[in-house]
Amino acid sequence: MAHQDNKKDNRQFATELEELLNAGYLTRATTRLATSDPPTIANILEAFPWERRLQIWQLLTPQIKGAVLIELYEEVQDGLIAESLPEDLIKTVSGLDIDDLADLYERLPEKVRAAVLQAMDEKRRQRFEAVRHYPDNTAGGLMDVDAVAVRDDATLDTVLRYLRRIRHQQGALPEHMDAIIVVDRASRYIGMLSLSDLVSLEENCAVSEVMHTESNPIPALTPAKKVARLFEDYDLLSAPVVDEDNKLIGRITVDDVVDVIREEADRALMSTAGLEEESDIFAPIVTSAKRRAIWLGINLINAFLAAWVIEQFEGSIEQLVILAVLMPIVASMGGIAGTQTLTLVIRGIALDQVGPGNIRRVLGKELGVIAINALLFASTVATAMIIWHQDSSLGLVFALALAINLLNGAMAGAIIPFALHKLGIDPALAGGVVLMATTDALGFFTFLGLATFFLL
Repeated sequence: MAHQDNKKDNRQFATELEELLNAGYLTRATTRLATSDPPTIANILEAFPWERRLQIWQLLTPQIKGAVLIELYEEVQDGLIAESLPEDLIKTVSGLDIDDLADLYERLPEKVRAAVLQAMDEKRRQRFEAVRHYPDNTAGGLMDVDAVAVRDDATLDTVLRYLRRIRHQQGALPEHMDAIIVVDRASRYIGMLSLSDLVSLEENCAVSEVMHTESNPIPALTPAKKVARLFEDYDLLSAPVVDEDNKLIGRITVDDVVDVIREEADRALMSTAGLEEESDIFAPIVTSAKRRAIWLGINLINAFLAAWVIEQFEGSIEQLVILAVLMPIVASMGGIAGTQTLTLVIRGIALDQVGPGNIRRVLGKELGVIAINALLFASTVATAMIIWHQDSSLGLVFALALAINLLNGAMAGAIIPFALHKLGIDPALAGGVVLMATTDALGFFTFLGLATFFLL
């Protein structure tokens, strides 16, 4: 219910802002934007065409721009960065957290990057370079270097006084801090001290006596998808990140993981149509046309392949017109069966449930499932053809072709994503195209070939 209310509020905000801008009330529009949070403004920007988007962007203060910029899709980020003056961009990004700045850094003009680095003090520059050292899609790329750590030989009273000092200096403790990281003298990770233990146990207790050592830190090169899975499996709010020597270099919080989950969901949805998850709905027409032309071209090739197969049996179709009516059913059923298996296997690969060690078991299970369905539906269509056309031979050919293509779809759906993954190709993006080419062409060939051989 709260999610629906939020969507309604966003629509109302967009409508109100549109009316203010149309009426020329720029001051009132600026005030309205200043009272909104960055994620809401980012959603509004992405919902407006490019010209209106630029107008709203110019009304934002540099501080708000920075917070909004990191919430936007990359394609929208690139457009707004390209339209901003270098001096404005410097003000916009200078106040960002180190991990957010690292995400944007490569997208900024060289002049802006140089100015931002020059403005950093030595400590901030070192921490920034530590984050930049790791790819964006890893734990190191997600982490925040502002991790609170204490030594294992400190007392709880010392830790409390340390936290008070941080609060006094920075105005607040780090977000989503449910525990404090414990390290040794060499900054190597040892364990975690929960805040509940810190505030409820005797102050003269040593950290080493009450810390928890059962949870493991996350290596910096761990893929972001695996990090998200760890947070989901263990209900984490935050987790320490370590380098190859087990030295603490930062921490990941749940808000970073939510972004990963959202991006993965967007990617899965958009890849089914051959689009990138960062695609802008209001991107220039020519840009969008080029992007979609690739996908349409691949599917056109698939269509020509299927047409070529049909052409080889042109004489059979002329003699038995009912074949033209029935052959799309065979291809469609094989495609649906394959898509079901393809989806399950792609999900299994993403969750590390499918690999070289069990792909044969997965294939065997899927073939068993589809064999039962093939028997069921083959019997159904055979009976239907006998009743409809009083032709048992046609019914048997139709049933056999349907069963073969169902099994072909299931086998292709299991093998294709695994093979693409081994080749370094995203199976979510390319799997569906390869599958449809397989089931369509082989489905037509099987049905028309069997009909030609047995009926004509």
